[in-house]
Formats: sequence, structure tokens, C-alpha cells
Amino acid sequence: MNTSDTIELLKECDSGTKMAVSSIDDVLDKVSNEKFKNALIDFKDKHTKLGNEIHGLLSGYNEQDKEPNAIAKGMSWVKTNMMMAMNESDKTVADLMTDGCNMGVKSLSRYLNQYSAADEKSKQICNELISCEEKFAQNIRCYL
Repeated sequence: MNTSDTIELLKECDSGTKMAVSSIDDVLDKVSNEKFKNALIDFKDKHTKLGNEIHGLLSGYNEQDKEPNAIAKGMSWVKTNMMMAMNESDKTVADLMTDGCNMGVKSLSRYLNQYSAADEKSKQICNELISCEEKFAQNIRCYL
């Protein structure tokens, strides 16, 4: 185990959970289908729970959590607001969430490879996030 890789992987996972929660918050009040809205709330809750676990692990290393990249967060906000202004619908939300999940899977997989010397607990959390993103993207296809 490499402590540096562990910390960096945890920080990237932390940033990802915050990005997901923020993205859901941006669209949640625009969803009309109750089942879809509940799925989004559950997805958000899973990210919040994992984020809290990650925060605890980082605290154990006397490390601070990591905020999402400001440019990425800003671009996400602009894309969300532009797409919702053009077509405020559950289909648009599902499209945005699917894109976000796919980007999350891609980024987290890259970090998992980049920080391959991280401890098993950190890798497990990262894999759990990847799985969560993949399943959610698949489960919301019916709203596209």
C-alpha cells in the first residue's frame, strides 16, 4: 500500500461524490415523474453516504477533502441550464444524468488505474462508486 496513492484516490472519489450531489441538486426540482425523482434522491443519498465515509478516511490521514474542479463544475452547470432552458423535461434530466454517470465512470476508472498502489479499502470505495454510476445510468434509460 502506498499512502500517497490512497490519499489521492480518496480525494478524487470525494470530489466525484460532491460533483454528483451538486448535479442532482441542480435538476431535482425539475423532475416531474415521482419514481424518477425518488431514484435521483436515492442516488444522491448513496453519494452522500460514500462521501461521508471518504471524509472519515481522509480525516484519518489528517487530510482535507477535495472540492470538484471549478471549471468542470461550472461547465456542468452551464450545460445543465442550457439544456433545461431548451427543453425542461425528465428526458433532458435523464440525458444529463447519464452523461454525468458516464463521465464519472471514466474518471474514476482512470484514477483507479493511476493510483493502483492505493489500499484495498480505497479501491473498494472507488469500485463501489463506479458500480453505482453504471447501474444508475442503466436504470434511468427508460426516462431518456
